[in-house]
Amino acid sequence: MTAALASAAPARGLWPWSLFAATLAAAGLPLYIHAPAFYAETYHIGLGALGAVLGAIRFIDVVQDPALGWLAEAQRRHRGALVGGAMALMAGGMAGLFAVTPPVAPLLWFALMMTVLCTAWSFLSIAFYAQGVTRAVGLGASGHLRLATWREGGALVGVCLAATAPLALGAISAEPFAVFALIFVLATLAAGLAMRHEWQAGPAVALPGLALFRPVLADPLARRLLILALLNAAPVAVTSTLFLFFVGERLQAPDAAGPLLLAFFLAAAVSVPLWFRLASRFGQKATLMAGMVLAIISFAFALTLGPGDVLAFAVISAASGAALGADTTLLPAIFARRLAALGPGEAAAFGLWAFVSKLSLALAAVTLLPALQLAGFTPTGANPPAALSLLTLLYAGLPLALKALAIALLARTRLNQP
Repeated sequence: MTAALASAAPARGLWPWSLFAATLAAAGLPLYIHAPAFYAETYHIGLGALGAVLGAIRFIDVVQDPALGWLAEAQRRHRGALVGGAMALMAGGMAGLFAVTPPVAPLLWFALMMTVLCTAWSFLSIAFYAQGVTRAVGLGASGHLRLATWREGGALVGVCLAATAPLALGAISAEPFAVFALIFVLATLAAGLAMRHEWQAGPAVALPGLALFRPVLADPLARRLLILALLNAAPVAVTSTLFLFFVGERLQAPDAAGPLLLAFFLAAAVSVPLWFRLASRFGQKATLMAGMVLAIISFAFALTLGPGDVLAFAVISAASGAALGADTTLLPAIFARRLAALGPGEAAAFGLWAFVSKLSLALAAVTLLPALQLAGFTPTGANPPAALSLLTLLYAGLPLALKALAIALLARTRLNQP
């Protein structure tokens, strides 16, 4: 690490990280919420065709992450230039998706723009988190936690804004998604300018090819943290996959899905400063375990819900959102601190981190939905009690069990830190 980075500005200079994280988050989960519905309604593309394309893109997105991590590490000296190119691709992909009339078949255009967006987003996320390992050096003993707080807080605010912006813009514009895309392009430009001095080149890594992954894979603690990331991401993957079905069919309140989702992400964003204070006082491991316990309590109460229990589910959504705030802030900070101790190679490591995190989403999609279908579940029809019971068990019971496994693994992990 360079001396300049070691003397970097304190936390008040971390606002560019929040802005950059918010911009990335706006092109993440909200994209999968808005884009399919926009193309289905505007260009009359069947949901089956859109789902097949999204499934293929999700597969590409999962398997390419280690390669993108390798690229960000192998070209470490040119990371700033690569980030600039990726930001241009991300902004262009968003504009092409929502603000450009498809010059080819709409489904093909959708696939191309989504692939460009997802690839650029994945590279930027990996490079961003990897650079955070370097940036945290000059922030003191709690540097990784402090940086994670600014970063994840910004990301969660970005999710909330992007998830609701098209709806709000619909009240003032006949083309809300085109306006959203323009705002996103401007936000991307602002974020790129704000972060332009943060991509200092670190020392080159001498390891060739796939050996760039050797430091993280050879370290027992780093390997355990990767497994913990997979276990901890799995409950979110399960609930994300089944959320609309649970609200629409189990609670019989499909119109409440939007406000409930917003409550979830708002609670996550608001909780981030609280988790930072708790971790600073009681330690990151103890605080992360407390967040996991809160998630388990939320899932346990969700098991008891039935038709009309919207208010109770709103409270549960807020509690589970707060638990997500702990996960997204503390676990990456713990992993980043370990990578800092291992030395250069953090981009390759975060490529693996992204891979295991997204793998849980892919596994959820290919296992949960077929299981529900076999039980006779249909999203828009009368469902037998057995199918609804399975939906509840998968939505709340399975995440509860996975979270318990994550707690057990974390409890047995020596972090060599508070």
